[in-house]
Amino acid sequence: MDSDKLGHYSKTFITDVPADLGSPEAQHFKQTIRRFPDEAIYIYSFKENRMMYADGWEPLLGYRDDEITMMTIVNITAPEYAPFSNELNDKALMFLHNKTKDLEQYSFTIELKKIHKDGTHVPLISKVGVFATEEGRVTAIIGHSQKNESIQLGNVMRYAAYGPDKSAFEEELNKQLFRHYAISEKEKEALSLVAEGFSFKEIAARFGVSQSAIEKRIIPMYKRFEVKSLTHLISFAYANHILP
Repeated sequence: MDSDKLGHYSKTFITDVPADLGSPEAQHFKQTIRRFPDEAIYIYSFKENRMMYADGWEPLLGYRDDEITMMTIVNITAPEYAPFSNELNDKALMFLHNKTKDLEQYSFTIELKKIHKDGTHVPLISKVGVFATEEGRVTAIIGHSQKNESIQLGNVMRYAAYGPDKSAFEEELNKQLFRHYAISEKEKEALSLVAEGFSFKEIAARFGVSQSAIEKRIIPMYKRFEVKSLTHLISFAYANHILP
């Protein structure tokens, strides 16, 4: 993938500079940041335009920790997931750059495949969150990528947003990413209850929102997934592993 295919924010902030793992800063992160089995971690600094820390990438994707870069992580996304993944990263950064409070509480997750150095595809759950801020601006992010062979990845990209203004965060991503075959965790939750036989009114009561709010989560999926009815939408969701 060419860097020209990245969004405006990605092209501005992402570089090909690896972490200096011998630095006191990296050694501090190694002692203080816990890494789980089958997981790789990175910390990327927008302030310094480089990786600050990397751990666990060789067993996960075949790249040494001292060679993995932010550009590499972006470029090894499987082709079918790359456009959506790049745009999600871009829109999330744009959203966060317009926020000034509680930035460290924001994060998002995405299910996708990365290409191992040996050419095989590895299914991952990746979570990206704000790691550091200065004067109301994001200066560093932290990413956790964990191998998960149990993920059944269909044609629909799955993601979730978290933070104090979670609804606005997810709605902004939904609006920007509508042209992709994608579904947010909030949409998936509502759809799973529809599949169980609950009415929009009952779902609204469960979530403590209006019925129209639930309709706005469900009805737009008709056009996005090119289905003609609620029954068709539910069968599409099962066929594409959106619902178990």
